[in-house]
Amino acid sequence: VLIAIGRDACTRNIGLETIGVKINEKNGKVPVNDEEQTNVPYVYAIGDILEGKLELTPVAIQAGKLLARRLYGGSSKKCDYINVPTTVFTPLEYGSCGLAEERAVEQYGKQNLEVYHSLFWPLEWTVPGRDNNTCYAKIICNKYDNNRVIGLHVLGPNAGEVTQGFAAAIKCGLTKELLDETIGIHPTCAEVFTTLDITKSSGQDISQRGC
Repeated sequence: VLIAIGRDACTRNIGLETIGVKINEKNGKVPVNDEEQTNVPYVYAIGDILEGKLELTPVAIQAGKLLARRLYGGSSKKCDYINVPTTVFTPLEYGSCGLAEERAVEQYGKQNLEVYHSLFWPLEWTVPGRDNNTCYAKIICNKYDNNRVIGLHVLGPNAGEVTQGFAAAIKCGLTKELLDETIGIHPTCAEVFTTLDITKSSGQDISQRGC
């Protein structure tokens, strides 16, 4: 049994209350705007202490670099907290980038989305005869924005490696059409994203019988 209860931010008793910086009293997290600015204009916050943001080291590094460039280098680029690739390094890895399906429905409405998905069978699982319907791939597309991919999810071997590459494509505005036009490398796990043709709304069987 795995219990993940999260972490509190150690922001109490460091003087923030003295200068009027607001924190979430329940967990110590600091609310900020889209420029990492707190309610006190000259105080900024980045990293794991931010309320509602991902607690990931690369996110903190990126946010810090962009904040420094905005403050001292004349840049206007802000950190993208949505299209963040991340992976859970369990024995069967899970990787994702962009929105979860539930969040996408909340933000865009179910009627405006198309979800493509499939089970797949990694080549290295064929010799030991492992279950060919365990690994899973899914993309969430905004139908009314040229079927732009707003969420990508994969459960399978080396999911982190797969997700990292697609994250760059998503940042560049990846669409379902571009995926369909991409030639997959066979036999790899990542190629499943170039052949997705079953929508979740269709209710069709996504079981696989070969690699």
